[in-house]
Amino acid sequence: MSLSILLRCFDIERTKNFYESVLRFSTASTADSTITVSKYGARLIFTDRDLWRTNPIFSGTIYLAVADVDRYFSVIKDKTSVAWPLQDMPYGSREFAVTDCNGYLIAFQQASGG
Repeated sequence: MSLSILLRCFDIERTKNFYESVLRFSTASTADSTITVSKYGARLIFTDRDLWRTNPIFSGTIYLAVADVDRYFSVIKDKTSVAWPLQDMPYGSREFAVTDCNGYLIAFQQASGG
């Protein structure tokens, strides 16, 4: 089962640029005022349309599994706001998180031991 999450963004071009340039995701325009960003088999869909009649909000963290979290962290850590640094967690993963250009927390994790 695959999962796609539709999120509101402030500015579609700024969001596209952030995910391409900073996080190195693939991006595609998928509908009017909508883009899909993808990496590691995960897809996030962003729209700047006000479908929900509210500001962009999300009370959680979006986790993406990566094969080499240390390498990925070294590539992006100086290009964005790191919400929490790369660390080993007590629940068995090595992870870090960033805050994207819309304020969403995006965490990247790898199971401990590879």
